[in-house]
Amino acid sequence: MSHADLDQTAKSILTDNDQGGYTIPTKGLYPYQWNWDSVFVALGFATFDQDRAWREIEMLFEGQWRDGMVPHILFRKDDPSYFPGPSVWGTNGGPIPSSGHSQPPVAASVVLDLVRGDRTGQALERAAALFPKLMAWHRWYMTYRDPDGLGVIAVIHPWESGRDNLPDWDDALRAVEVRDIEPYERKDTSHVDPAMRPHKEDYDRYLSIVAACRKVGWDPAKVAETCPFFVADPGVTFIFLRANRDLLVLAQQLGMGKEADEIRGWIARMESGAKALWNPDIQAHVALDLRTGKQTDGISCASFLAPYAGLTDTATMAAQRAHFDRMASKVRYMMPSYDPEHGCYEALRYWRGPVWAMINYMIARGFAEAGDPARAERLRNDTAALIETSGFAEYFSPESGAGAGGGTFSWTAAIWLTWASPSHVEQAA
Repeated sequence: MSHADLDQTAKSILTDNDQGGYTIPTKGLYPYQWNWDSVFVALGFATFDQDRAWREIEMLFEGQWRDGMVPHILFRKDDPSYFPGPSVWGTNGGPIPSSGHSQPPVAASVVLDLVRGDRTGQALERAAALFPKLMAWHRWYMTYRDPDGLGVIAVIHPWESGRDNLPDWDDALRAVEVRDIEPYERKDTSHVDPAMRPHKEDYDRYLSIVAACRKVGWDPAKVAETCPFFVADPGVTFIFLRANRDLLVLAQQLGMGKEADEIRGWIARMESGAKALWNPDIQAHVALDLRTGKQTDGISCASFLAPYAGLTDTATMAAQRAHFDRMASKVRYMMPSYDPEHGCYEALRYWRGPVWAMINYMIARGFAEAGDPARAERLRNDTAALIETSGFAEYFSPESGAGAGGGTFSWTAAIWLTWASPSHVEQAA
């Protein structure tokens, strides 16, 4: 298939998955609106319909909770093909039935991109309408996912990280007592090969965490205090640090001086706090279990988001380049979601090895901004090759390039349109 044909296919995936202003990740497996999926999808729509790109984000924020949180799933309709649905979550925090926790907060960064790439003349007005909602969400993160002011962002559930089945969660998840769950039937394994999905014992613990948070009414302060899973995540931390930097730019453009000062305080706190995630033994940023104080010992794709967050000191960049090159010598396609030399690596199991297009996009952007265009281009070329070889899959084997998970996946199509497509690169040049 030619690049022009792939461009058209990617556009068709977005329009086919459009549910009337919001986009589902893929039909069958994920029938609702997912938080960070929608935000990446906006980047894809922006290449051919900027009004529709803004609408995607605006509809996401229609589900914002009263406390400022933007949920990871908005259940705009009850679809029996998905589990766990709204009845399992038992939330009442906002105007739309939803899950009870959030997802990586990429929205501010994408809103700034939409402003910078505006062709409509309306971007600043639409950004101004979203700005107080973004501020409320960011305040929620700083208050309830960093309650002790450490400068690192915790997740209360592996699903909140967006990287659900990552080996970094294994130890903390094993400490979760399986309790207060009813008999259930998973739906994900009816859509996808079970060998590529989380194990049953992991799912039991996922649902036990949901039950524990439901028991305290999803009160964010009580959740932070009592949730059996509370792990500082380099992925959410680095994405959020970047989002705060981009929100600061928006605040300055919109003349929000008081808010700009508040955001500067968040940035300073997080720049200092990120040091707590550095594992000197393996020379990388890793997850930190805030219940036990134990760091993880593996390098995930999130470890490479430090430059994207603006952490580009000499020691960090030297370690990043060394790990990048080492991993590149072990797999055919970059960036595996976990170190291929770690014992927990699995090339095709969800988040334990596969390549994800939107992660490659963020890592590459960080490397490019840090003055390393060669590694950024390696990631772009590999992402394009994976899509050319295996289509718009949810994720890909870093070894064979085989596509896996859901098909005709919205954010893979979006990343192709906004970044990976050779025709897009030619136009940019």
